[in-house]
Amino acid sequence: MAVAADFARGTFVGRVWRPQVGGPAVVVLRDGRLFDITSARAPTMSALLEMDDPLAFVRAAEGEALESLDTVLAASAQASGDPERLHLLAPCDLQVIKACGVTFARSMIERVIEEKAAGNPALAEKVRGRVSAIIGDSLRDLKAGSPEAAGVKAALIEEGVWSQYLEVGIGPDAEVFTKAPVLSAVGLGAAVGLHPISKWNNPEPEVVLAVDSRGRVKGATLGNDVNLRDVEGRSALLLGKAKDNNASAAIGPFIRLFDETYSLDDVRAADLTLKIEGEDGFVLDGRSTMREISRDPLDLVAQTVGRHHQYPDGFMLFMGTLFAPVEDRDTPGEGFTHKIGDRVTIANGDLGSLVNTVRLSTECPPWTFGVAALMRNLAARGLL
Repeated sequence: MAVAADFARGTFVGRVWRPQVGGPAVVVLRDGRLFDITSARAPTMSALLEMDDPLAFVRAAEGEALESLDTVLAASAQASGDPERLHLLAPCDLQVIKACGVTFARSMIERVIEEKAAGNPALAEKVRGRVSAIIGDSLRDLKAGSPEAAGVKAALIEEGVWSQYLEVGIGPDAEVFTKAPVLSAVGLGAAVGLHPISKWNNPEPEVVLAVDSRGRVKGATLGNDVNLRDVEGRSALLLGKAKDNNASAAIGPFIRLFDETYSLDDVRAADLTLKIEGEDGFVLDGRSTMREISRDPLDLVAQTVGRHHQYPDGFMLFMGTLFAPVEDRDTPGEGFTHKIGDRVTIANGDLGSLVNTVRLSTECPPWTFGVAALMRNLAARGLL
């Protein structure tokens, strides 16, 4: 399983499942090998990131040498959640998994199309032509919440194409929602789940920020915000059903901590690639770039946490995607949708590759290891 990042340069932390202890361990990558740095000071990734200087702790921690990165990657590709094998988990644990939607103009237009087509992919091409003709380039380089954005909003209302998605896309308030419950995200190599009712869906390649309880961004990773276009398109009130299902949030492979080699400015300039490889021979290549995001990452963080809302254990924040697949896969005019068995690879040269296989959420391994199980396991290991 190829990983694009130069792991020798940065500081990468993550989580693995250790069969010997029947639970997760916090790990750091050093010289191509994973080291278990779980301790009473850092029993969880959340606790590690809550430190004022997690970087210093990680660098000083001796740790227990585990397997090589290549061995763990290979095991993760085959383990499928097997508790008898060491494998990578999502690199977060007690953090709430939040997500921002409609943060890129191009994907915002696709959300409008979903709404106007009422979730029917057969109508999408016709609606896309009408909406694109009216909106044109009016959203290019438009800063969300600005006076210029207010002017575009007024013009679109006049044209009769105003939408709730345009409101959160260029209005003052970002869309921020809870993507998945604590501890439910899957990691590299795991299956990602589609709700069986969905017939029109796609991956969403995103950069995910690791933020502590005080709103300090400590690092970043990759995520797949699996999206059911037909479900949300029928009604925005179905967002929970469209976004939060078994194995519908993938995060990984590691969190890259901010240090002298990597900062928030690198996040702002990040380019992501996406490859979808179907068992039917279908291949789709896509790209997303943070350079075109309509809101700065720190603005999204500020709209998530503050006096209005607290996260005592921190949170992971999906920041949205530019990727909006319109290429036809089967039926002309109906665009792209997943098929069971699709292999999805999201990659960035600074963060690595997140690789998952598409299954029905009802066929993915059930989520059984929750907060109570984690607390019992850590207590039994003398870490609490």
